[in-house]
Amino acid sequence: MAEKARIAILISGRGSNMAALVYAAKSSDCPYEIVLVASNVPDAPGLTLAHAEQIDIFAHPHKGLSREAHDTIMHDAIVRSGAEYVVLAGYMRILSDGFVRKWADHMLNIHPSLLPKYKGLDTYQRAINAGDKVAGCSVHLVTAELDDGPVLAQTEVAILPDDDADSLASRILIAEHQLYPSALARYVTREAHPDWILEQVRQRALALEETHERLSFGSPGWRVGGEKTGKYFAYFTQRLHGEASIGLLVKTTGIDEQTALIDADPDLYYSPKFYGKSGWIAIRLDTGQTDWDHIADWLRKSWQMVAPRRLTRLSEIADQF
Repeated sequence: MAEKARIAILISGRGSNMAALVYAAKSSDCPYEIVLVASNVPDAPGLTLAHAEQIDIFAHPHKGLSREAHDTIMHDAIVRSGAEYVVLAGYMRILSDGFVRKWADHMLNIHPSLLPKYKGLDTYQRAINAGDKVAGCSVHLVTAELDDGPVLAQTEVAILPDDDADSLASRILIAEHQLYPSALARYVTREAHPDWILEQVRQRALALEETHERLSFGSPGWRVGGEKTGKYFAYFTQRLHGEASIGLLVKTTGIDEQTALIDADPDLYYSPKFYGKSGWIAIRLDTGQTDWDHIADWLRKSWQMVAPRRLTRLSEIADQF
């Protein structure tokens, strides 16, 4: 099994969602482990539970400190733990922009509404007052704006005719405990998921001048030039022509360069079955450690080999500035 993602959880109270994550992480096939539970409330009940479960804990009160100063203390504790992701589980602090930037795309939160509905507080009563038939919860990435990050997963919870805020909250909490561990597991393993990998390649390929996407033997490929005269400079391979791995096919200068690349790093490069004899190289994308800047460089290099001269001249000029 691949190395598990290391998670730090921030809490301010009893930590029921923290507990759900802790117990989910005990499963042998869970892709993450909890390495730290931290709080701005030194006597938060959740810290006692985490300590009993032999998880490192950290606490530092926020009173008397600026938001930025307290966030720096929490950030330093998280870094010392070796955590790769921060998970908010009832952490009742608005985070500074600096803290959010440091953990961009690596910090998750759960919110008791079906975002974008009902950001902020009093979500249960607001849903009832609006006459909604369903409420629910959402796991989202944390951004500088409150409850505004991209939604990763949601669960709907029916609103019953006699519900009040408390009764609805109790059922939504059950849904949260189910949703958060599964959403986190999917997110920390996203780099091995074909759809996510394809989207990363697509964004970088289509960012190049005058490119478009077209299927080739059922797999996405990218061409530069017109619809009729364009030439392929890259292909996405997911078991294309019997290949076992997920990869990107790009052009090299020929067999000599292809051979040199494979000899230098056979875990990253290989000769694709159908295109290898033409000097194309395949770059593995399913290792979970893809250097996406390296992929972008290869896409541009391959693009330059087939792009019309007028485009490559413009590209060369742009590279000088």
